Amino acid sequence: MAKQKDISHSILIISSTEQFEMQVKKHLVGFLTIDVRKSCAAARRAILEQNYDIIVMRLPLPDDLGLDLALDAVEDSTASVLVEVPREIYEDVTDRLSDYGIMVMPSPSQMFQLDKALRYMKARQNVVHNLKQKLQKAQEKTEEVRIVSKAKLMLMEEKHMTEDDAHRFIGKTAMNNGISRRKAAEMIMEDLDS
Repeated sequence: MAKQKDISHSILIISSTEQFEMQVKKHLVGFLTIDVRKSCAAARRAILEQNYDIIVMRLPLPDDLGLDLALDAVEDSTASVLVEVPREIYEDVTDRLSDYGIMVMPSPSQMFQLDKALRYMKARQNVVHNLKQKLQKAQEKTEEVRIVSKAKLMLMEEKHMTEDDAHRFIGKTAMNNGISRRKAAEMIMEDLDS
């Protein structure tokens, strides 16, 4: 099995108790950013200012129960969200949040449960990170194909080349100048426009 490459993650801990904060921090290895907020209002500002990979909340908070904050965090980002709530409201909160991919745990949670949940969330974020990279590469490749195709059309119209000749011309220009096909196509289009 392939070893998962290390990716630095960011986490936002939202809790009004230092005990929960310390409990979560015991399990955080390899996190680039660890931020803590004590209220919904402060957490909302933090989420607007930075993209977090993982958001861990212990509810209720002093200024709000926090369920809408959890829903907003999932809707507006790719963050994995874990909510710990008192046992009395655990079932109701689970019914409301779990369909949105929010992990809900009863409070107080056991150390091994919290550790497993954080490891799962970190692994999920690794998958999200890899998918983002693949998407970015695909977008770059699509843009390269678009630019090269445009340069080929310009060569065909203005220099009366066949499509194969235009394709070879772009490739030869790239090779002769030690640049990518995209850069060569951009350079050719610039020359043809002037």
